Amino acid sequence: QVQLVESGGGLVQAGGSLRLSCAASGRTLSTYVMGWFRQAPGKEREFVAALTWSGGSTYYADSVKGRFTISRDNAKNTVYLQMNSPKPEDTAVYYCAAGPNPYYSRAYYSRYNYDSWGQGTQVTVSS
Repeated sequence: QVQLVESGGGLVQAGGSLRLSCAASGRTLSTYVMGWFRQAPGKEREFVAALTWSGGSTYYADSVKGRFTISRDNAKNTVYLQMNSPKPEDTAVYYCAAGPNPYYSRAYYSRYNYDSWGQGTQVTVSS
C-alpha cells in the first residue's frame, strides 16, 4: 500500500482559494491513480478529482469542474488539489486516495477502486 499524508486544509471564504497537498510514499506510483474524495457530515464520501500518475489524465466531478484542479509534482511524490472559488457546499473533510489504474474509466470515480487513504483534512468554506 501507499502511505498518504494530506495537508493544507482550513477555513476559507467563498470565492477565495485553497490548495491541498498529499504526500505519497511507500511504493512507486507509476501504475497508480491518485484521487481526492470528500465527506460532509451525514453524507456519503464522494469523488472530487483523480489523476493518473504516469499519463497525467485528469477526471473531475461535475460539481467542481472548472473550479478545482488536480496536479502532481513527480519529484516530490505529491498530489495537489487547487480549490478556486470554493462554495459553502464544498465544506467537508477531504481525503487523498491511491489505487491501481483501473481497466474501465468509470472506476476512476469510485472509492472502491482506491486501496490507500490519507487521514483527511478539514476544509470549511464560509459564506
